[in-house]
Amino acid sequence: MLIPESHLRIWLYSEPTDMRKSYDGLAGLVRTKLLEDPTSGQLFAFINRRRTQIKVLYFDRTGYCIWSKRLERGTFHIGDRGRPEAKSRLTWTDLKLILEGIDVNSVRRYRRFRKTSATGDMLESAHERTSERHQLPHC
Repeated sequence: MLIPESHLRIWLYSEPTDMRKSYDGLAGLVRTKLLEDPTSGQLFAFINRRRTQIKVLYFDRTGYCIWSKRLERGTFHIGDRGRPEAKSRLTWTDLKLILEGIDVNSVRRYRRFRKTSATGDMLESAHERTSERHQLPHC
C-alpha cells in the first residue's frame, strides 16, 4: 500500500512496552495511554525497555496490522523524545532513521517549505521530500 507521507501521523509511545502484547494489548495502550483511536489509520510505535525491539500498530481499513523488528545487535536511539509526555509525534523520516539506528536528535535538518492544513497541522515536515512515496510492509 502506498502512503502519502505528508498525511501520515506516527505516534511513539515513550514508555517501555511489553513486547508480548499483540493486537488487542497494543490497541488498548493506544486508547488508554495515548488517548487516540487505534482504528484511525495512524501508526503507533512501541519500544521495549532494552530498546532492542519495536512494534508498529496500524489499522488498514479491514483490520489491525503489526510490523515488528528485533535487533540482533545494538539498540534503537530515540533520544529524549516523548519526555515527560507519554507520546511524541514522529515523521516518516524520523521512524526510518530510528529503524536504521540513527539518533534523530543528532541529525542536522535544513529549512524546507511547510504547508499547513486548515486545522493547523503540518502537511509536510521540514526535512522530507514531498515527491517521495513510501511503502508500508503488508501484514
